[in-house]
Amino acid sequence: MMYILLLSVHGLIRSHDLELGANADTGGQTSYVVELARALGRHTEIGRVDLVTRLIRDPRYSPDYAVPEESLGGSARIVRLPFGPARYLRKELLWDHLDALVDSCLHFLKRQGRIPDAIHAHYADAGYVGTHLSRLLGVPLIFTGHSLGRVKRERLLASSKSVDAIERQFNLARRVSAEEETLETARLVITSTRQEIEHQYGVYERFEPRRAIGIPPGVDVARFVSKPRSRPAPRIRELLSRFLCDPGKPAILGIARPAQIKNLSALVRAFGGESRLRDVANLVLIAGNRSDIMTMEENERTELTKLLFAIDLYDLYGHVAIPKQHAADDVPEFMRYAAVTRGVFVNPALNENFGLTLLEAAASGLPVVATNSGGPVEIVAQCRNGLLVDPLDTGAIAAAIGTVLSDKRRWAAWARQGIAGVARHYTWEGHVRTYLSAVKRVVRRGAKHRRRTLGLALHHQVNPLPIAQRVLVSDLDNTLCGSPDAWRRLLTWLEENRAHTAFAIATGRSLKGAFRFLKDLQLPLPAVLIAAVGTEIYYGPNMEPDGGWRRFVSHDWRRQEVLDALKGVPGMGLQNRANQRDFKISYSVDPSRGFTLAAAQRRLRERRLRASLVYSHGRYLDVLPVRASKGLAIRYLSYRWDLPLDRFLVAGDSGNDIEMIRGESLGIVVGDCQPEMESLRGQHRVYFAEQPGLLGILEGIEHYDRARRSSPELALH
Repeated sequence: MMYILLLSVHGLIRSHDLELGANADTGGQTSYVVELARALGRHTEIGRVDLVTRLIRDPRYSPDYAVPEESLGGSARIVRLPFGPARYLRKELLWDHLDALVDSCLHFLKRQGRIPDAIHAHYADAGYVGTHLSRLLGVPLIFTGHSLGRVKRERLLASSKSVDAIERQFNLARRVSAEEETLETARLVITSTRQEIEHQYGVYERFEPRRAIGIPPGVDVARFVSKPRSRPAPRIRELLSRFLCDPGKPAILGIARPAQIKNLSALVRAFGGESRLRDVANLVLIAGNRSDIMTMEENERTELTKLLFAIDLYDLYGHVAIPKQHAADDVPEFMRYAAVTRGVFVNPALNENFGLTLLEAAASGLPVVATNSGGPVEIVAQCRNGLLVDPLDTGAIAAAIGTVLSDKRRWAAWARQGIAGVARHYTWEGHVRTYLSAVKRVVRRGAKHRRRTLGLALHHQVNPLPIAQRVLVSDLDNTLCGSPDAWRRLLTWLEENRAHTAFAIATGRSLKGAFRFLKDLQLPLPAVLIAAVGTEIYYGPNMEPDGGWRRFVSHDWRRQEVLDALKGVPGMGLQNRANQRDFKISYSVDPSRGFTLAAAQRRLRERRLRASLVYSHGRYLDVLPVRASKGLAIRYLSYRWDLPLDRFLVAGDSGNDIEMIRGESLGIVVGDCQPEMESLRGQHRVYFAEQPGLLGILEGIEHYDRARRSSPELALH
């Protein structure tokens, strides 16, 4: 049965009483993701659904958001992981903390002992996290953007906001970059409408339409009364009576969080600028929840201030209701109130990727006026229950509202058609049926692709590190070599232990050189490849680079200055270009021509340059960043994948293996090792095998297995 990991990073997510509109980040996406997880959790083909979000400890918000796990019913649950500051942060401020969430997710999966079949990321921030997890784990990524940075930028520019102001407020450059990378990685993009695929995702360079599918989300029809004349709760009429002189007039209802993109101020201007609308109708605005506007975040405060100024400008007191608080369960009641008064629901957003509230209005028997940008185009076409308008044209908005309210027969037809359209096209059962069909295809294709990768056999179909209990790490040249019989014995051991053992290679070769070696000998592709003497880390089956390690080793590395400093050192010559890497400078050295390690070190000290010198086989010298080595790479893997160092069984034969063998890992020095390895003899947890190469590795494995049976402190699992 499938395990699906959903990622939705920002906003406030819980199983009950969703605080839609509590802030600018808690809107339709929150509702969609929770309902999707619930619907998947009810399906018989799903074994587990984890909706991973952010754990928040903030006195301004409910303690619910600090609970690590919460059931959504069936096989679904919310999992909250801490990263960044404990307090709530709006999504634009989360970018610097997302790498920490990647590591938290890896540690979470380690504790679960299971890798998901697919990862579904929602919005750009989760896309960033999902991209890294997908590459690290070898698991297919699914992406739903909900709203897109490029489209948002275009709409904000069209509303006369300056480029600099947009960037300061929304950090769109970083968001768009993450979206491009996510679209390149994603094996499936799920949208709510075909319009998104053609007109929104299509503006991205790395988007491939053949990987996209439009699946309309469902609506919980049970929450919305399908009989439009049923009466709303008395508390709703009582609440609105505080604002309205005549609460019995048709209600023009707008429900959206206070954000510029939602464009509620245009609705106020449309209503206020048309006296005939004020005579025949009331305007009801449900613009999130607030206690004190002055303490709200700047974006929300600005939008609410614009609304209040517009209400005052047009002197709409007695004609407009804008309650300070509402609960999630009040939304159906507001819809019902508007339907009973024969009103209209209006969504004037500058762009709306889908528009869940439009479905809720349709299910309530309430005709709509909606933006002509985004998902509402398809919703109105399917439900045939209202009109589309240009959200920048307040006159057109006013005219469309007047059209809906002026003809009772047409109003009744649109109300009936909306109810029927939702029942026909927008159920969660139908959504999940199509969703799972698409996801299963992606998972199957991913498995086939991995089996074909580079023509190499795969020890694992996905990266096993999150659930591994031990890792066998071997050098490549002069260590991972031997007779066909020795290879068969090692491969048999790996196969017998694959449930809890990951296979890794640590080599001085480049990625390309290592692949060539493996392919020539028809060896299995490892779960991890530490390349270029520990300066690069890659994860199979697609050999994705570890960006975190690259950033770590780049610290204080001045490559050109190192090259300049080592020019003219006696007995040193650069190796060919193929052996040079961004974080590795490789030399051939000849002691008979005056080379000494001390001379090279002295040159670097004179220039105050920090670097590590790795001398091996008596003729090679690798110069690396001070933070890079095979040993440090293994220690990084230990941290990142939450696996103690004594669970790493490490084999090598030469000087560039010394650091990774000594220490808390379990070391094996193969029998035909280089003389410099003698410095390790007698050290804690270093076994010197009598046999060479592969036979020495197998000898070392047997040694530690015997030790494990007699001494639990050396246990490998």
